[in-house]
Amino acid sequence: MPENQSEQDKVLIFDTTLRDGEQSPGATMSHTEKLEIAGMLDEMGVDIIEAGFPIASQGDFDAVSEIARRANNAVICGLSRASFQDIDRCAEAVRHAARPRIHTFIGTSPLHRDIPNLTKDEMADLIHETVTHARNLCEDVQWSPMDATRTEFDYLCRVIEIAIKAGASTINIPDTVGYTAPRESADLIRRLIAEVPGADQVVFATHCHNDLGMATANSLAAVEAGARQIECTINGLGERAGNTALEEVVMAMKVRNDIMPFTTDIDTTKLMAISRRVATVSGFQVQYNKAIVGKNAFAHESGIHQDGMLKNAETFEIMRPEDIGLSESSLPLGKHSGRAALRAKLNDLGFDPGDNQLKDIFVRFKALADRKKEVFDDDLIALMQDAGERERLGRACADRTHEVQRVLHEVTVVVVGVVLEVVARGVPVALEHGEGAADPRQVARRRRQRVHPRDGRRRLDLHGANTASSRYRSGRRGCGGRVPRRGKGPDRIRQAGSARRAGRDVHDTPPVLLQVGQGFPGQEQRRGRVDREQSLPL
Repeated sequence: MPENQSEQDKVLIFDTTLRDGEQSPGATMSHTEKLEIAGMLDEMGVDIIEAGFPIASQGDFDAVSEIARRANNAVICGLSRASFQDIDRCAEAVRHAARPRIHTFIGTSPLHRDIPNLTKDEMADLIHETVTHARNLCEDVQWSPMDATRTEFDYLCRVIEIAIKAGASTINIPDTVGYTAPRESADLIRRLIAEVPGADQVVFATHCHNDLGMATANSLAAVEAGARQIECTINGLGERAGNTALEEVVMAMKVRNDIMPFTTDIDTTKLMAISRRVATVSGFQVQYNKAIVGKNAFAHESGIHQDGMLKNAETFEIMRPEDIGLSESSLPLGKHSGRAALRAKLNDLGFDPGDNQLKDIFVRFKALADRKKEVFDDDLIALMQDAGERERLGRACADRTHEVQRVLHEVTVVVVGVVLEVVARGVPVALEHGEGAADPRQVARRRRQRVHPRDGRRRLDLHGANTASSRYRSGRRGCGGRVPRRGKGPDRIRQAGSARRAGRDVHDTPPVLLQVGQGFPGQEQRRGRVDREQSLPL
């Protein structure tokens, strides 16, 4: 850190969303949209707005001119190449601004010098002439050696000195192709400030591209080395891989002010609003995991993270969502979410499940989350309504089972063929039955019978009944019986023996009251015959 640097130096924010950002293929904005974005930038506290490239088109000229008229606080800047015609057009566009600036540039690296076929001396002369011309038209002139990070250092120092002497008040060092790295970026700025005559009289700026994913890091490194202006765009919009993202550098200096003691005039609570608006008008949607303004920047799905966030947001967030204009963090529910987040979300929706109910809902929630990426509020409401219906049916079933158990000490219901055989002990059992086809809707006759076992059993032949069986409670062998069937000979009924062969316990199933013609879960129905014994779940 330079010795003359104050404890909290101000860093100027130079936004080029309307110029460099719009140069992204497909990101062209309309005149009205440019005016809207410029107004939002001005209101947010951006120091310099590069409103466009006036020589590029009449539309660009008109937009820059109108933005210049409307600006309240920001410096309004136009871009121009190193030619008198460009500079004149730019000066005309920004002249109505309260604080106008001309930004002129030329490529200084060997690759860019070859394009106009200029020698080093010829280029140096052109720089002097064009910067001087710009300074005669506007007090505030910024000059940029395009592709500075690939320009020979000695030549870079030479042309910067020429620009300063010609009247430039801001020297911008562009990493035009995103080639540099943080340490190199810092070293370059530090050496230029130390070695270029007159460097202490101007503001050094940094302009970084994100081709290697280091634009934000390179810009912050340059600031640490002495640069006091960052050129950036909303959402990092820009050519190829984009530019330094305004929201990233601003929030980095705000959150880590302990190690980067710099300030800006940006109202960070407006960041999210302008980010969304730029995404809409440019057609470049923000990636979900984009730093600061991405959809997931303040979202937590992991169960461990959600539990920590519910207890203390600082466990997994280094900044408050309110700082960028969000109302709160979000805890989207997915397959990684835990019970704590599920309970919190249900409480937000107005539900207060008990522990047992939450366990049941959590199992079904996980099954649903495995089938879709995110579980929404409507999904949870449906799960709760389903859980309420299950609980109601469960209570009704429990009440009915309790009544049956109160009446019956022991009952066995067996279906083989189309014969229902009931064995009861101690009390009468009421049954309904009919004759006819297997479909209960076609049962021809119904009546109630009272069954009094004579220390044994009584057999009821119910032809065509639609029935299901319970697990055996009695371990005694069933009596034999002949069952008349159409076109078939008689069959022998075997009940307890069949149960044992199936490996089922025949002693510990609670009694069941079975009504003929009533369907049950798991019941297999066939017209005229049930081929195997079935269990009736309680």
